[in-house]
Amino acid sequence: MKRLWPDSLYGRLVIILVAGMLAAQVLTSSIWYEVRHGQVLEIPTRLLATRLADLLLLDRRDPKQAVALMEALQAPDFQLLDAPPNPPPTAVGDADRNREELLREVVRERTGETPSLRLLGLELLDPHGQPATLPVLFGTTPSSGRFLVELQLPSGRTLYIQATEQQGWTSSSPLLLLFDYILRIYLLRIFVVVLIALLAVRLALRPLKQMAAAAEALGRDIHRPALRLDGPQEVRQAAQAFNAMQQRLVDGMAERTRFFAAVSHDLRTPITRLRLRTELLNDEAIRQRFRDDLQHMEEMVAASLDFVRSGELEEARERVDVGALLQALQADFDDLGVEVRVSGQARAIAVHPGGLRRCLQNLLDNAMHHGSGPIDIDVDDSREQLCIQIGDRGPGIAQALLDQVMEPFHRQDPSRSDGNGRYGLGLSIARGIASAHGGTLELSARPGGGLLATLQLPRSTVTS
Repeated sequence: MKRLWPDSLYGRLVIILVAGMLAAQVLTSSIWYEVRHGQVLEIPTRLLATRLADLLLLDRRDPKQAVALMEALQAPDFQLLDAPPNPPPTAVGDADRNREELLREVVRERTGETPSLRLLGLELLDPHGQPATLPVLFGTTPSSGRFLVELQLPSGRTLYIQATEQQGWTSSSPLLLLFDYILRIYLLRIFVVVLIALLAVRLALRPLKQMAAAAEALGRDIHRPALRLDGPQEVRQAAQAFNAMQQRLVDGMAERTRFFAAVSHDLRTPITRLRLRTELLNDEAIRQRFRDDLQHMEEMVAASLDFVRSGELEEARERVDVGALLQALQADFDDLGVEVRVSGQARAIAVHPGGLRRCLQNLLDNAMHHGSGPIDIDVDDSREQLCIQIGDRGPGIAQALLDQVMEPFHRQDPSRSDGNGRYGLGLSIARGIASAHGGTLELSARPGGGLLATLQLPRSTVTS
């Protein structure tokens, strides 16, 4: 049963609407039964009304001749009774009262006067004279209507007439009738209701889909535009709460950054005092160790603050020429004696310029300190995303540790002691910047040896 129940709210609402429609259709099928029942009895009712009208006209002209004719008409399908049958017939239902009105209407049209008659009993019979069941309504064999009528003649005599009139033949087969009923009443209606339900549910759920997309985008860009406050009241309230939550997150992250910046600023004062006191030491070896430790502390504070700010790029987005940026980085590393080879071209893209530069700088620093030989940069640009791969020929990283090395302050081995990698923050900062742009940063083993860092920036998110 769970397999038939859709996982999406969209599918569940459609199934509920269609199932509700089918249930309502089944419950209202009695209406069709009554209509079909009346159609089958219409011809027998009109035939009987014609007979009754002839009796009334004859009795109005010559009562004695009318009595003789009625006695001559006695037959199994037309009987005159002196009194109502005992026991009395089953009471006529409200639906059969329409047959009584039809009798009066046809008699009035033929005689010019409204007759005094009552329909005391009415049964629909199958070809064998038994009470008809549902298949008879779909059948081609003739059915009959057995009437019990109380009629008052113009001469004053009251007659009780029990007559059986046949429906006649129909050219339609039962299968065609059944197919027509199912096609028009069920299949066509189901198709229309499903179509309307799909459109209506899609329109109703569109604000929820937008909110889900906004929640997913919020994880990539905390500064994304707020949701529009439109749609149904419940959706507007949810969007308002979502916007308030986003603003609280932005304020909380800004407060965290300000707090960390204040702590970093305050730490620099005692570090400066320690530097001054270090210079008063007489032993040069001890003095140099103090200098190294203080330098290490200051760099760690700066790197930590840089990591905190990596996911909060406050500068405005600008269209940046990626090719020119990579060439500038290539020139910087050439000055350091490191060969950087760039292949591929990219169109301009809207990014935070300083953030993207810092991200690529950290990746190149990581490749320089832990690799050997030239660094290769491959650029692949498409309509959907910009992909930049930076590969080195170093010892690489074990597959099981690829995710761990991008965690803050994680150092795989003592060799990570230079540059940004010395505190295990370089890759973490790069990943934070990629996430802030709505992209991803992944590490993998490079074919032929070494490490491959893949930066992907979706243009649908980051382009202006």
